[in-house]
Amino acid sequence: MSTETISAKILVVDDDTDILKGMAIRLQSNGFVVLQAMTAVSAIVLARAEEPDVIVLDLGLPDLDGFTFIKQLKEFPATAHIPVIVLTGRDPQGNQERSYDIGAFDFFQKPVIDKWFLASIERALAARLPKKIAGSS
Repeated sequence: MSTETISAKILVVDDDTDILKGMAIRLQSNGFVVLQAMTAVSAIVLARAEEPDVIVLDLGLPDLDGFTFIKQLKEFPATAHIPVIVLTGRDPQGNQERSYDIGAFDFFQKPVIDKWFLASIERALAARLPKKIAGSS
């Protein structure tokens, strides 16, 4: 794990409490600070307030679908460049392409293989952190 990721904030958005808990444990054990939201609206509010370094997003949320969440995230300047990694139980057929088309950084189907998922987070952080540092100067 690189030093840049030690204090990186990851926002996990999923309406399943078991998945939220499991993901928080996995990410915290890898040195990440984890924020959690169970709805798209609460995730948007949290993303604007906390400006996480990466967002892990389920597509099936109770209030808005994940696609609408990504679109709304991209419309707000402070959150527009936050990488979104889709982690969903939905069939990738069509959903994967649509996710990438609207700006998702990566796409995984549940259950996810930790090694590949963590590598994707590392790539997202490598893309995000230089922009975040440059923007704060």
